Amino acid sequence: MSKVFEANITHQVSDFLYDNLKKVTSFEKANQKMYSAFGIIHFFDNNEELETLKEILSITNNTVEERDRAEYGDFQTNSDLANKVTLHLASKNIFPEVIIEPTCGKGNFILASLRNFKNIKYVFGVEIYKPYVWESKFSIVDFFLSNPNSNKPEISIVHCNVFDFDFKAIAKKHATTSILVIGNPPWVTNSKLGSLNSTNLPQKTNFKNHSGLDAMTGKGNFDIAEFITLTMIETFQNMKGNLLLLVKNSVIKNIVFDQNKNQYKISDIEKYCIDSKKEFNVSVEAALFYCKLNSNPTLNCLEFDFYNNQKSQLKFGWLSDKFVSNIDTYIHTKEIDGECPFVWRQGLKHDCSTVMELDKVNGHYVNGLNEEVKLEDGLVYGILKSSDLKNTVINQTRKFTIVTQRKVGQETKYIKTEYPKTYHYLIQHQANFDARKSSIYNNKPLFSIFGIGDYSFKPFKVAISGLYKTFHFTLILPQNNKPVMLDDTCYLIGFDKIEFAVYALILLNSNTTVQFLQSVTFLDAKRTFTKDVLMRIDLLELAKKIDKTDLRKELEALNEKYKFNLTLDLWDNFISEMTPVNNRQITMFA
Repeated sequence: MSKVFEANITHQVSDFLYDNLKKVTSFEKANQKMYSAFGIIHFFDNNEELETLKEILSITNNTVEERDRAEYGDFQTNSDLANKVTLHLASKNIFPEVIIEPTCGKGNFILASLRNFKNIKYVFGVEIYKPYVWESKFSIVDFFLSNPNSNKPEISIVHCNVFDFDFKAIAKKHATTSILVIGNPPWVTNSKLGSLNSTNLPQKTNFKNHSGLDAMTGKGNFDIAEFITLTMIETFQNMKGNLLLLVKNSVIKNIVFDQNKNQYKISDIEKYCIDSKKEFNVSVEAALFYCKLNSNPTLNCLEFDFYNNQKSQLKFGWLSDKFVSNIDTYIHTKEIDGECPFVWRQGLKHDCSTVMELDKVNGHYVNGLNEEVKLEDGLVYGILKSSDLKNTVINQTRKFTIVTQRKVGQETKYIKTEYPKTYHYLIQHQANFDARKSSIYNNKPLFSIFGIGDYSFKPFKVAISGLYKTFHFTLILPQNNKPVMLDDTCYLIGFDKIEFAVYALILLNSNTTVQFLQSVTFLDAKRTFTKDVLMRIDLLELAKKIDKTDLRKELEALNEKYKFNLTLDLWDNFISEMTPVNNRQITMFA
């Protein structure tokens, strides 16, 4: 094995090319030879490529170190996995006439298709990285040299940005044939590629139509593989055939979620989980996304283990107007799937932890720069992070934070006069604030924070980590007669009365809530819990259904363990607090 154009080439292929092309003087004649022998059109783009190839092949043992393209989400599918995937499709009686691979890489899916599908007439591979284009061509030549009796379709491996390639032309030309879209698009987001100055990006667009803060703070960031998958579905949904792409689990979830709105003509949606560590040596949750094209839209997905796919593990997707992660278990707790009467909020966000977050050492505040800091206590509050929310009740924090505003956008000039030490400290580190990259801080007052409001200053809070996969809620009590803050990895609801907070805690930690959350959350998500998920917990409905004996038992256990002295005397008030105003008026006049 040696290298030509930075692409791997076997000795069998290099010998064939050298022997058959050394006397050819024009790339057009060379292309005719390659088409006649292997079905590959446009093998060379120009005479320079032909002459360079001949020159390189005349020099033996040419080696070039292969570039690591993992940072671009480039995880090449190994031959064994590609072969198993195509055999799996063949076992479903899928035998396409047209193969389309939107990002073909080194061509392993194309080779596996040539090996396992006997009716292929056309192959289209698109690849932006020129060495991979060459390696795909070399590998195809090697395959046919080793398998001279194999069916030879017309093969086109195009050096092109996938976002610039005209897939609609293929759909139009082959409208009556059976197609298979197959491949492994890049496992990377648009913002990551942008930071790498990559040209392999779609035209800048908010393709999911996120608005305002969502578009600015992350929801506008999307997975390149998701964009490519949706493009393939949109382009080929009216054609007879199938689609199978290897993508991150989150992409599959998003596509099934959006299917309720998009109503693409796809059905038999299936997810086949793979071992990414074994196949690619990366810790990414990924799977094969499969669907049948040109069919009545379906809104749910069966999940399988690819290595043992006889029986589905679960089914997720839409049930009526609800999106759930496990349809079978969801049915048992669907009664509490509604709208939470209390608004779940994210904790505060400042993106300046080295300055804003403090430890207390020997009675002194110390920041993340290991500087001892002298401040007034007025703007300093205890803060909890996701990793702190382990116990059922918390009344002490290990860290503190400076809270510069009581609501988003509040002017911060008051700090200079009311808290001069704090102002002096903050202004000393203004460069740290100015270095914050998020556009949410643009044109905002000095030292601005987000995720702050009246709810932040409620004395009693019930919170959960958005990052950890523990279905457990925590009661947070005041510290030194001041409310405790949470960071933006946490979600919270706040109360003025400890009784209300404890009642909510008991309801949220009940078996019914746990089972419900397990049926609507995805454990492989970046955030297991989000505001959208938590807002689905109908605490009022749950409160109506809970057994009063169980409620009293849980309250007594909390009283005993945490030295509370709480009763159910305010339970009816709690129910009233959660009841919509219109319902209360109806009750009053009934």
